[in-house]
Amino acid sequence: MTDEQSDSRSAMDGELGILARRKIEAGIIAPIYEVMREKIGEALAQSIIDTAITRAAIDAGKAFAAKTPGGTSLRTFQELQDLWTQDDALTIEVVRATDEEFHYNVLRCRYAETYREMGLGHIGHLLSCNRDGVFCTGYDPRIKLERTQTVMQGASHCDFKYRLNKTAEPSSK
Repeated sequence: MTDEQSDSRSAMDGELGILARRKIEAGIIAPIYEVMREKIGEALAQSIIDTAITRAAIDAGKAFAAKTPGGTSLRTFQELQDLWTQDDALTIEVVRATDEEFHYNVLRCRYAETYREMGLGHIGHLLSCNRDGVFCTGYDPRIKLERTQTVMQGASHCDFKYRLNKTAEPSSK
């Protein structure tokens, strides 16, 4: 996707960048999470947040798929990456970008930095990282993510490896 197409997509959508959205969401979730943690304990509070965010990510994937002209593919998925890197949210190094594989490393993650600054580093993986693999379920269930480490959990970089399972059926809209 060219810079012009990316700017056009952002302007057309008229939406906040993903980083700005996540910061707003975290500000709303934080006090709710704290009350849940006090009343039902850390483990159950995290489980509830995980379940809710997972459902939201799948629904978001479905919404993006519904707006994808001509149907979804790993290439159309790659084009969405601009939304997550917008506002210098991520510094990435693309390793491979084909019709069947999309591998990249995240070298800097402002999502992780933002959650830490907000005192939410301990649940940042629930608020952002866990969305990455399940977003695909809604967008195109043929796309699967393999990731062994994240900046959010202390690694030097995140290693994203998306693959398209060509034998699976694409989602029906």
